[in-house]
Amino acid sequence: MTPTSDPRALRRDTLVDTVDHVIQHSVELDGLQRTFTVIGAPTAPAARPLVLVFHGSRQDGESHRRFTHDALLPLATSGEAVVAYLDGYRGHWNDARRESSFAARRRGVDDVAFARMVVDRLEASHGIDPARVVTVGYSNGGQMVFRLLHEAPELVSAAVIIAAAMPAPESFLASPSAPAARPTPIALVHGTRDPIVPFEGGTMRWWARRLFRVGGRSLSALETAAYLAARNGLDGPPEVTPLEAAASSDGRTTVIRTRYSTPDIPSVTLYEVRGGGHTVPGLRPSPRMVGRTTADVTLADLVAEAVSLA
Repeated sequence: MTPTSDPRALRRDTLVDTVDHVIQHSVELDGLQRTFTVIGAPTAPAARPLVLVFHGSRQDGESHRRFTHDALLPLATSGEAVVAYLDGYRGHWNDARRESSFAARRRGVDDVAFARMVVDRLEASHGIDPARVVTVGYSNGGQMVFRLLHEAPELVSAAVIIAAAMPAPESFLASPSAPAARPTPIALVHGTRDPIVPFEGGTMRWWARRLFRVGGRSLSALETAAYLAARNGLDGPPEVTPLEAAASSDGRTTVIRTRYSTPDIPSVTLYEVRGGGHTVPGLRPSPRMVGRTTADVTLADLVAEAVSLA
């Protein structure tokens, strides 16, 4: 590791140096240098799935890796998939919320084209299967996945969306469409005590709108799941199941699984984390300021399942 006086660089280098086959890429798009970090050996095996990870507001790919405690590392190092952590423009993705006013929106950054470019680059360098792309998004990154599902459905073969709810129709820049051009298995995770994106839908609190430079109204988590299920052609009632507590659970959260499923149609599943916050599920908690984290379902397990369905 090269000595440096920048503590952020020290943390980044320490994380990278512990893993083989970590490559930082830079590509040019519309006059901007866009960056992403790839984990996974370029040489073997061929035709692996690709996991594209979209971070939350005011993060980048490396800070999101730390925020999620590198939960997807085993998936990449085992050779089951290539994992790419993409970097937004100045900490944001140009998602499909009409009222967004952060720099990526003001500049009109084409993040859909960026995602396509990453897939093309990794097909050439790592031999990934472009028909097996799993998109994973947290918060603003989850909003970016909603945009991809509507504007680039051919790119997404499975999705995991955490702490994000569909914009209401009047707040959605993309065109709501039913049925979906490509029905896709989707897992949603949302805490009932999310202090930033209300589980019940509606508008974010004033401080969150100001801090993250977003506005408008969103559907509730349950309405989001029902909307995505209808897009997939799932018209029956969901199966609602309380999940058993994990051995590592602290008992402060419980998880209710609402699954829309029909044979031969990709399912849509909402994991309702009762008592949970604006957090990524896993064995290690998120910072206390964003609320409680559940261990009854984990990011690693959700993404591994999505990879198996892709």
